[in-house]
Amino acid sequence: MAKTVVDKSEERAATKDVAALKALMPFMAPYKWLVVAAGLALMLTAALSLTLPLAVRRVIDNFGTKDIAVLDLYFIAAIGVAALLALGTGLRYALVTRLGERVVADIRKAVFDRVIGLSPSFYERVMTGEILSRITTDTTLIQSVIGSSVSVALRNVLIFVGGMILMLFTSAKLTGLVLLIVPLVVVPILTLGRRLRTLSRENQDWIAASSGQASETLSAVQTVQSFAQESVARRDFSNVTEKSYDVAKKRITVRSIMTVAVMFLVFAGVVGVLWIGTRDVRAGEMSSGALVQFLIYSIMVAGAVAALSEIWGELQRAAGATERLVELLNAVDQVNDPDAPVACPKPLHGDVRFEGVRFAYPSRPDRAALEDLNLEVKAGETVAFVGPSGAGKTTIMQMIQRFYDPQAGRILLDGVDVREMLREDFRGQISVVPQDPIIFSGSARENIRFGRPDASDAEVEAAAQAAAAHGFIEGLNEGYETRLGERGVMLSGGQKQRVAIARAILRDAPLLLLDEATSALDAESERAVQEAVERLSADRTTLIVAHRLATVKKADRIVVMEDGRIVAQGTHDTLVAENGLYARLARLQFTDGAEAA
Repeated sequence: MAKTVVDKSEERAATKDVAALKALMPFMAPYKWLVVAAGLALMLTAALSLTLPLAVRRVIDNFGTKDIAVLDLYFIAAIGVAALLALGTGLRYALVTRLGERVVADIRKAVFDRVIGLSPSFYERVMTGEILSRITTDTTLIQSVIGSSVSVALRNVLIFVGGMILMLFTSAKLTGLVLLIVPLVVVPILTLGRRLRTLSRENQDWIAASSGQASETLSAVQTVQSFAQESVARRDFSNVTEKSYDVAKKRITVRSIMTVAVMFLVFAGVVGVLWIGTRDVRAGEMSSGALVQFLIYSIMVAGAVAALSEIWGELQRAAGATERLVELLNAVDQVNDPDAPVACPKPLHGDVRFEGVRFAYPSRPDRAALEDLNLEVKAGETVAFVGPSGAGKTTIMQMIQRFYDPQAGRILLDGVDVREMLREDFRGQISVVPQDPIIFSGSARENIRFGRPDASDAEVEAAAQAAAAHGFIEGLNEGYETRLGERGVMLSGGQKQRVAIARAILRDAPLLLLDEATSALDAESERAVQEAVERLSADRTTLIVAHRLATVKKADRIVVMEDGRIVAQGTHDTLVAENGLYARLARLQFTDGAEAA
């Protein structure tokens, strides 16, 4: 995947330049006063820098005067200019640095706000580690540019333009010679700059790929260690990192060559101009002070050009980073809220209906996960879905939450198509216990309260008791305040599921989705949780996915699925009597299980 990302981005980098930085303008617009103030400070410091050579010229031309007061006046004036220059420079730094931090904070929030709402189909194509790299590494580049490089670049542009004008007034002849050198400096900047831009973008893509691979591997570190694949993980990460380093070496080499070429041409030109200027002084065509003034302006202009060549590379890297962030902000999602949403019924009664639904996952478009599915669940009904793996049971749960949209048919809640409502509205009335429960790194209390942030401590503990989680939570070092570690590393699989069930119980939503909610529980805990689920299901619509048929025997209706279709439905007893797929599954679990016992 990393290679694919790099290849595509290299094509984009070949056609784009620092104009991509224009995408930052909307983020800077709210802080116009900061931009204006920084611009004024910038112009002040540039103007003061350009006045210093004038003072130097006056001192040198009047060095032989007998009036010491004149010299004192020039030196005092120089000190005053230096003081103003220092003050202006400090002000400029404070303003642009603050602007950079503020804009980058806004960009990070905007990107996160966007990606947190993208559907799972987006994450089938992009690794979370790569997204994190863009939010951190790329925004850091942009912060450096806004908070430093842009202001330095503008200052050097002003010094370059102002210096050239003052050079022209000092000596038109020598200025003409300097202008002959400019094309020689511009050529390497343009030619090498294109290559540098491509390498900068490719380097950032490999860094993102490296972060993505590290994130994926570390999130599954126990599995990696269980299969003794540490050496393979090290090798794969090393390969991606080395590729990033190889591209970085090429980028550094190109930038070094460009810097060497530009600096040599600039300073060689200055030496040449000084050579000719010295002859003019000896011939009496200009004063020593004028030559020194011209020389200082030449050095300032040369330094500005050299600095701009350096900053150009930074701007190109930032342009590449901006492109990558804009890609996330403009990412096309397959699931979006409607422009004119229909109000979600509140409270939701819990009627669920699938009408002719066909769906295939974006990563497997040729294989239907659901095929012509027609199903109606009445409010307050408890319906269980059983069938072999891959039959489409979990897909139904995902479709109800509108993680995906069907290619055909529609899904209705209380008679309203889920595509016509705001996702946040109807999801707020659904409680979910997923097959692989997600536990956050916060405390046990915070993890349960995630189901309803305004719940009291007593309500949190009551939900934990109902989910048979209170006992083991109390046994933790700090009880409910114990931090559970990343992805709940401190808990067993069964404990994670009980925390997730407590979270769903606390949410107390009218529609309850249980996807293998008791699969990791021991017999005693499963019995306790089953009783809690039965009490919870009494006055709400409950959909249950289970491989353990013992957990669904008391359901009002059991729906048997195979290959994305409903092949049978009814109660446990009627389905066993039909001697179909459900009866075969029941024999495997109950009869064979009893014989094995």
